[in-house]
Amino acid sequence: MPSLQKITPCLWFDMNCEEAINYYTSVFPNSQITSLQYYPEGIQEGPMKGMEGKVLTGIFELDGQRFMALDGGPIFKFNESVSFVVDCETQEEVDHYWEKLSAVPESEQCGWCKDKFGVSWQITPSVLGTMMADNDPEKVARVTNAFMGMKKLDIAQLEKAYAGEN
Repeated sequence: MPSLQKITPCLWFDMNCEEAINYYTSVFPNSQITSLQYYPEGIQEGPMKGMEGKVLTGIFELDGQRFMALDGGPIFKFNESVSFVVDCETQEEVDHYWEKLSAVPESEQCGWCKDKFGVSWQITPSVLGTMMADNDPEKVARVTNAFMGMKKLDIAQLEKAYAGEN
C-alpha cells in the first residue's frame, strides 16, 4: 500500500477547478487525476446554490505530489503569499515550466511567475541552492545580484556570476 502524504495543499478556484486540474496534470510528468467529486444538483439555498456540476473536491498528483482542489466561487483569490517551487535540473526544464506556467508577464521576477489561474510558481534551477549555500559571501552576492535582475532564471548566467565571470 502506498504511503500517504501527511500534508496536502488545497487550491480554491473560482468555477474553473476542473480546467485547472486538467491543465496542471498535462504540464507535469507522472501526474494523474485521482478523483473528482461534483456538487449535487438541486441545491436551493446557501453558498453552494448554483454550483451544480462544478468540482466539490478534486484530488490529483503533480509528479507524485498530491493536491486537492475545489470550486468555491469568487470569495477567495490566489496571491503571491503562497507559491509552489518547481526544482529543475536543466535549462530545458526551466524553459518548459516557464513556458507552460507563466501567463502574467508583469508578475515575473527572480524565477517567480503566475499562471493563467492566478497561482504563483517559482521555477528554480537546482544548482541555485548549491550556489546560495556557498561559504564564500562574494560568490553568493554575485549570484544574488545576477538572479535579482532576471525574470526567468538562466543557469548559464548564474554559473558565470558564481565563477566571477560577469
